[in-house]
Amino acid sequence: MTTPKQDMNAMGVLRGLESSGSSVRLRAALTIGTTPDPELVDTLIERCAVEPEFSVREMLTWALLRHPPALTVAKLTDELRSERAQARSQALHTLSKIGDRRAWPAITWALLTDADGEVARSAWRAAVVLVPPGGEPALATVLSTQFGRGGREMQLSLSRALIALGEVVMPVVRAAMEDLDPRVRAHAVATQRLAQDPDAGFEFAIEAAKRVVALGPTDEKGMTPGVDR
Repeated sequence: MTTPKQDMNAMGVLRGLESSGSSVRLRAALTIGTTPDPELVDTLIERCAVEPEFSVREMLTWALLRHPPALTVAKLTDELRSERAQARSQALHTLSKIGDRRAWPAITWALLTDADGEVARSAWRAAVVLVPPGGEPALATVLSTQFGRGGREMQLSLSRALIALGEVVMPVVRAAMEDLDPRVRAHAVATQRLAQDPDAGFEFAIEAAKRVVALGPTDEKGMTPGVDR
């Protein structure tokens, strides 16, 4: 049983999570993480769905990580069906940090291709962490459908996710390099170049890829015969 004093402290923490001051919300999340309480898991997850400040969301995630996966994973996977994009995105982010592969079946095609960019990016990162051994080729096939999507940051996120899966992604990358859409081709070429030379940077890789696509067909190494050598 909790004492009246403990109940009052818990109420104060809960009020802190709803404060208008981000620093107050941050301290409240820190307090919960420092002294984990299973009864507050639902509250943490609910707050993740609406918290506007990135630093506070990160602290909420940390607080959830301080609780056993047996208490958090199932609740977080339930959140993936939420109509709120931030709820889905934050749940995916937290699941990627927990790294419990029991969450893998909840990483659906719908999430990996979600219309909301932040949800999709979070799903890509989570999928790379949670995919079971042997599932990488199928995951790479789904991720390859997203080539050419969004701006630089989103394209970089996809490239990093694919590269993290290893050599098994190269067949789908090479296939995308022959796509009719020049954005898809450029993104695929940039991904291959980034895999070959991580230090080159994505901005350099994507600009080089655009030049390659403009010049014509590429060989299996992503180079234009007679130009790139």
